[in-house]
Amino acid sequence: MGVYKRGTSKYWYIQFQFNNKTYVRSSKTTEKSVARQIEREWRRKLHAEAELGIRERIKLVDALDQYITSKSEIASYRNIQYRANRLAGYFGTGKYLDELTYADLEALQRHERTTGNGSHTVNHLFTILRGTFKHAARNSYAIPTIEFPSVAIPRRPLRYLSSAEETALLRELDPSRYQKGVSHDTRNQALIRQDMQDNYDFVVLLLDTGARYSEIAKLRWTQVDLACRIIHLWRPKVSNESILYLTYRAFELLSRRAKNSNSRFVFENRNGKARNYAPISIRKAFHRAGLSDCTIHTLRHTHASRLIQNGISIYEVKEILGHADIKTTMRYAHLEQQEVSVRARDVIERLSSCVSS
Repeated sequence: MGVYKRGTSKYWYIQFQFNNKTYVRSSKTTEKSVARQIEREWRRKLHAEAELGIRERIKLVDALDQYITSKSEIASYRNIQYRANRLAGYFGTGKYLDELTYADLEALQRHERTTGNGSHTVNHLFTILRGTFKHAARNSYAIPTIEFPSVAIPRRPLRYLSSAEETALLRELDPSRYQKGVSHDTRNQALIRQDMQDNYDFVVLLLDTGARYSEIAKLRWTQVDLACRIIHLWRPKVSNESILYLTYRAFELLSRRAKNSNSRFVFENRNGKARNYAPISIRKAFHRAGLSDCTIHTLRHTHASRLIQNGISIYEVKEILGHADIKTTMRYAHLEQQEVSVRARDVIERLSSCVSS
């Protein structure tokens, strides 16, 4: 096929077959001639690898940079960029990707521990490196054949919000609340108020849909059917689609936003694109509400926990949350067991009262 345009993307895509395998990727360029040059170079590398067993080497910092670029259009891009830059700073500019060893990864893990970072941080850094390896391999660069050190992730009690805690959080996000230090400049006031309204609405949708941050951040109006009160939610993490029925609160919220929107996205940034990964204001609201042990993902846990506590089964919750594997949903199993135990007690009590009478 060569180079071609895909959907509404501004970039040229490359697609061809080699040794009965199809290779596809974005060229990340709007110039067709540049895309063709990238295609020719890619084919050359594949031929060299197949015929001579030779893979081109690449510096670790360059491989990280290419991996970051490949993620430039996803909601968590800035987070990925931050972690990749930390890795580049730690390993320096001289090391080749295929020179990485198990000992290097162990040393990185020890370094993170000594600087006060925990298992989750180490795991995130390893995830970036794994992604970099895969991306480099797809582009026919030499990569190391190593295992990653095991990272023990401590299991924490499942945290979800009570009704009172949700009320406290939304009170701290309320765009009509008094905010110290708001600019007297009319334009800045409008922008700040819009950001406050966006954060409030965003949290409500996360609570009422149980969706992932990126799923709501990228939500387009074409996915929202207000007449039927549903969202057609595409879940890129697991490559499936869910149909979510809107609560009255979510419906009212989206109806209000639809009246004032000229954007493709339900939540857009100031450049007219989908909302970025911007959790700072929401995190601050958690702290002000006395919920410092909560994160944005707590909102998804809250949605799932409420469903199970009100009789929805684990398997039904799996479909609602868009989990690819039931094992992921099983973290809520103890809540289902509690609910079943309560219902079992009520059944026995009713039967006992009948016998007694």
